[in-house]
Parts: sequence; structure tokens; C-alpha cells
Amino acid sequence: MPGARLCNTTLDALPPAIVRPTYDRAGTRIGIVHLGAGAFHRAHQAVYIDDLLAEAPDWAISAVSLRSSDVRDALRPQDGLYTLVRIGEQETLRVIGAIGELLCARDERDAVLARLASAQVRLVTLTVTEKGYCLGADGLDFDHPDIVHDLAAPDAPASAIGLVVAGLRQRRARGVAPYTVLSCDNLADNGGRLRRAALQYAQRIDPELARWIESEVAFPRSMVDSITPATDDALRERVAAQLGCTDAWPVQREPYTQWVVEDRFCNGRPPLERAGVTLSDDIAGHDRAKLRLLNAPHSALAYLGALMHLATVADAMRQPTLAPFVETLMRVDIAPTVAVPAGFDADAYIDAILARFRNPAIRHLLAQIAWDGSQKIPVRLLGTIADALAAARPIERLCLPVAGWLRYVVRQAQVGVALVDPLAAVLTSTAAAASGHAHRDIDAFLAIDAVFAPLSGDARFVEALAAAYAALGNASPAAVAGALERAMQGAGR
Repeated sequence: MPGARLCNTTLDALPPAIVRPTYDRAGTRIGIVHLGAGAFHRAHQAVYIDDLLAEAPDWAISAVSLRSSDVRDALRPQDGLYTLVRIGEQETLRVIGAIGELLCARDERDAVLARLASAQVRLVTLTVTEKGYCLGADGLDFDHPDIVHDLAAPDAPASAIGLVVAGLRQRRARGVAPYTVLSCDNLADNGGRLRRAALQYAQRIDPELARWIESEVAFPRSMVDSITPATDDALRERVAAQLGCTDAWPVQREPYTQWVVEDRFCNGRPPLERAGVTLSDDIAGHDRAKLRLLNAPHSALAYLGALMHLATVADAMRQPTLAPFVETLMRVDIAPTVAVPAGFDADAYIDAILARFRNPAIRHLLAQIAWDGSQKIPVRLLGTIADALAAARPIERLCLPVAGWLRYVVRQAQVGVALVDPLAAVLTSTAAAASGHAHRDIDAFLAIDAVFAPLSGDARFVEALAAAYAALGNASPAAVAGALERAMQGAGR
């Protein structure tokens, strides 16, 4: 098929090794509208739906981009088909057919609103990133330009919130049952915050509409996880060589994927559990497990690995002292502090995380994970330390990545590299005055209440952090390796 394009007519001619839809695409019907048709949605939620369409053909997706027409223009000539590349030690290709329609709200608003108003649509999902919700400190940001525009012209909305409410408004006026609105963005209490924003917006337009939404519409919470590197020309060329035809916009993803959804829908739902989705009433518990068992080790690898002059997570997991330290941190020090949801297998989750960390095909830069430490350290590590102290558990190993962060901040200041952090100014100023004396340096950093209060008043934490800081010595690779080796002594405690 030289020069051919991936589409319905070329699907059957693909090489046998390429996995493709096993259902009749012509027999599917649009039941989901997805706002934010980026790579993550196409590598994640759309794949779960693709797994279900053979038995649940009423749940195909209308993929809507809010502003950019790039995805629509790339995939509409391909009948919505695209390739998912799972990247690991062995690469696999699969053509996804779950997207039955592609729209751009900027120049096809009427078509988007008509689709949202259709009784056939029973679920609206979103991956628009946190900024796409137009949130402020107390819910919806009414000064956001898109919200100002939408309140002035609610029948011609530009924002995700405006589109969701406009569709619900039309359904209510026509006597059509509402759809469930499901946020799939990594945003704490995503369903609750989306619901609050939608109600605040609807209240300004029509208080009766707001009351109807409050009583009739479901906004489940969810959690999603899978690393999805950006598509580049190298991926396109690799995919074309294996397909024997052109795919304008393939996506790539690590083999691991997770989707946890609160089972609270108002108008039916796809049989998500049959595709591997976890249905749970404890989304906060899953978020907490991810934060402590995945994100905290990521930070440990980032700071301690950076001090050892390593570049990526996979590089760090090949380091003979750092990898076992991080695994011990997860299994011995962190896992006992995590109140896991019912049915959650912590050991299996840790096994999966370690396999992800070791994936050589994912180039996850430690320097990037190290950004915004002042925001990440409190929620990823300090909460665990507080819980360990309350349970009279040892905290020495838990303090080592925190001390690693401080040593990293000092090193960056000494070599004149700017920190990417909302508290960069105060951190850099404190680091510039560091003398290397553990207690003096630690006391200065602990005075940054935005990071360390109230733990900074606990003498046990202060002593353990100072000891960890001192153990890292001059923070050279050899000094860090020595500190890690010593920390592993008594690892069975």
C-alpha cells in the first residue's frame, strides 16, 4: 500500500501482526462525547472503549477538540482510525477504532451542541487539563475570558464548562434525560470540582437549570494513569514502516494503564469493568495510594538520582544502590502508612510501579520530575512522615529523599541553575546561604512554613532530617551511594 493512508478501506490490508478492531465499526453508535481529543485520551480512555464496542456498540466516541483543528484534520481522512504503540522492551501496534466522529468546537460549534443534545449520548468525558476548567480559588473563575464570553453568549460557548452546561440546557428544554459528566484529568476531587463549577455557571444563566443539574446530573470522580510521550516524526515513520501505510497521528504509551471511576452514573454507562476499569467508591483512596506509592518514589529517584548525575528514571533504576533503596522505601516505609481501598493489592501495585520505572523505552527525565519540589514534597513525603511518626514508626529512610531535595536545591544554587518552583526565590536565597553544616542549613530551610509547617516543630523530624542531610555529605555521587547503603542496613525494620 505505498502512499496509502490508514482508513476503513485499508484496514483489512494491514500486516497480520497489527491488532485491529474486531467489531463492525459501521454498526457502532455515538454514546460518548469526549472534550479534549489529545494524545492521552486516545491512548487511554478510547482504548478501554475500543475493548468494549464488540459487546456494547452504543458507546462509540465523538472526539471534540475545543480550539485546535489539528486532530480532526489529521484523523477525519482516516475515518477516526489511528495507531496505538505500546512501548516497552517489545513494541506492539494496535489500530483503535473507538472514535466514530471528530469535531472542533471552535468552527463546528453547532455540530458539537447537536451531538451533546442527542438522546443517544449518555456520557460526556473530559481531558482538558486543570486550566481547561477555568477554576479559581472558590470554584469557577468568573473573570476568566472564556467564562466572561460564555456568560454573555451561553448559546455559543467556548469553554468546556460552557459546552457541558449548554448541552444539558438543551436536553432539559427538550425533555431529554441528562448525561453523566466524567472528568478524566488528574485533578484532586475532579468530579466534585467540575460539578461545583458547572452549578456556579448554570446559576448565573438560569437558576432553575442549576437546580435541575444539581438533582439530576452525575459527576463521578476518577483517577487515570499511564505515561504517554508526545508523538514525533520518528514515531510516525516507525508506524508507517510497520503498517505499510501512513498514519498522520499515531500515539504511544507505556504498557501500564489504570482507570479508576466512581460508579455513579445518571443515565446508564458502558460495562467499563469488563475492559479492566476499576469501579470504586473510594477514589480518594486510590489517589492517596498513587501519591504515596508512585509519586513519592518518583521524587526520591529525581533528587537522589540527580545528585548521582543520572538523567532518567530508567537510568536511576539501573543504579545498584538507588533502586533497592527506593523499593525498600516503598515496601517497608510507605506502604504501611497507606490506607488502601477495599480490594487494593499494594504488593502487586508496587510490582507494577517498579516495572514501569525500569521500562527503558520511557525516557522520563529526572530533571523534569524535580520541578516544583516545594509543592510536591509536602504531599508526597511529609504526610507519610507525619503518619509514621504518629504510629511510632522509623522515619530515617523517609527523610533521605527530603534531604536529597534540599541538597539538590543547594547544588542548583551553587552552580547558578534556576529552580523551576513557585518558591524559587526563597529556596534559592536560603540555599545560597547554606554552609554545609547540617543543623544550621536544616533550621534555615525549616523556617519555610509553606513547605514544612507543622512538622518543623517536631524534634524527631528535625533530628532525622538533619541526620539525613549530614549523611549525604557533599552530595557527590559517591557520598549519595554511601548514604543509601547505610540507609539499607536494618531494612527489615
